[in-house]
Amino acid sequence: MDNLGFVAVVSIATAGVTMAIGAIGPALGEGKALAQALTSLAQQPDEANNITRTLFVGMAIVESTGIYCLVISLIILFANPYWTFFVNQTVK
Repeated sequence: MDNLGFVAVVSIATAGVTMAIGAIGPALGEGKALAQALTSLAQQPDEANNITRTLFVGMAIVESTGIYCLVISLIILFANPYWTFFVNQTVK
């Protein structure tokens, strides 16, 4: 395998691992936050507005980690500076 193929394989594998890890963490965090919110709602139904508002803000913050991982994966796949470097090296 030449250098260009190796860079392509490594880029695709890195993007996949980034998304796998970036999806597992927020999913576990959101699940735990939702479980705790439901427990709190069952114990204190009068505070439903405060609990749900805080839950939605927390969910947005936790989900931003997954979105950052998606952006990094897309950069690795489509705007990889190493890819341009190796393409320029093979053209010469």
